[in-house]
Amino acid sequence: MSTAFRNIKDVPKEEYLAPGHRLCAGCTAATAIRQILKVAGRDTVVVSATGCVEVATSYFPQSAWKVPWVHVAFENTAAVASGIESAMKALYRKKKTTERVNIIALGGDGGTFDIGLQALSGALERSHDFIYICYDNEAYMNTGVQRSSATPYCAATTTCPPGKMSSGKRTEKKDLVAIAVAHNIPYAATATPSYPFDLMNKVKRALDVEGPALVHVLTPCPTGWRFDTDSGIDIGKLAVLTGLWPLYEVVDGVTKLTVQVPKREPVKKYLEIQGRFKHLKEADVAEVQKRADMLAAKFGLGPVREQVQA
Repeated sequence: MSTAFRNIKDVPKEEYLAPGHRLCAGCTAATAIRQILKVAGRDTVVVSATGCVEVATSYFPQSAWKVPWVHVAFENTAAVASGIESAMKALYRKKKTTERVNIIALGGDGGTFDIGLQALSGALERSHDFIYICYDNEAYMNTGVQRSSATPYCAATTTCPPGKMSSGKRTEKKDLVAIAVAHNIPYAATATPSYPFDLMNKVKRALDVEGPALVHVLTPCPTGWRFDTDSGIDIGKLAVLTGLWPLYEVVDGVTKLTVQVPKREPVKKYLEIQGRFKHLKEADVAEVQKRADMLAAKFGLGPVREQVQA
């Protein structure tokens, strides 16, 4: 399949998320959604779980969405998307319509990794033809920065605070793409708005496949991660360049790295600019580096760049 987007001239100018939303300053989830909707276009239905994006884009009686948009409960995003997809199939079959629409289910990490995982698994197993997009800010940011199963090792949240007996979250981040691929779906991928053409090309491929697709998008959060509001895109790039967030896709079970990193940055550069990691000791940083090295070996990323001593 040819690449859909190579430079800024390829990107549609139309915006389907209005700028009057109330997401936090510097929120990269908004950037990701703008990129996603530019690919999907006007003929799109978005099913959105409760979460940051939902509450900040739909203050009654206003809405920031310029496409049909359905708000559903935390746990049933994929189920409602499945119902819409089945209803559209019935309309096509009965020749009540010839219009084809893109169906996008949108959930945060809490509504995907945790509360909505059962509905997502069922939809993937039934092979419904829609895209599930998880915007992952690695905690329940909407309700006060509580940990989710997407929160990374050693990160501080309000429910896993650091202290004398703890260095933050002590368990691993769940591998959402691996879970999705285990359902034998035709397409799954990781992305981040810090690499817009990579993200948009993956959304285009996900739209083109027949059957379910999942795109897992890392969206740095200035509020919960505690960084300056102008730094979100740079932090997303560092997640990729350290090897903590490899950009890859899985097509019919075959994994392909989509952004090469010949020389990785040390994870310390990523961790030290986020308040949620300010408590880490050298041993903790070394442990995070070890995890990044394991991911690098798995996906064929390069070694860590040698640091020049001052």
